[in-house]
Amino acid sequence: MLMYRGIGLDRFNSLPRTRAVHALFECCSSVTWANKLADERPYADRAGLLAAADLGLFALSPLDLDRSFDSVVREPVSERTADELARITRDRIDRMLGPAFGYPEY
Repeated sequence: MLMYRGIGLDRFNSLPRTRAVHALFECCSSVTWANKLADERPYADRAGLLAAADLGLFALSPLDLDRSFDSVVREPVSERTADELARITRDRIDRMLGPAFGYPEY
């Protein structure tokens, strides 16, 4: 279950670094990946964030990929490949961001 849900890209871009790392870590349990993506903010659009996420995943070592798969045990996984982890991670980032402008804060 994601703690950061429907925050929108603008709020994600403006999160303090540690919170951005935490939000990304929920999408793919790789500290290396989450730190790199958080440091590359701000993202101009969702597509830019998703493209950076994919590039970061494909740069992970086989050991880091294996560790990340251990965190998605509740997701339907057809095979333990970087492509499959990228698909799952994109879905999680989409849930984290929610609609284009995020959900309103109450």
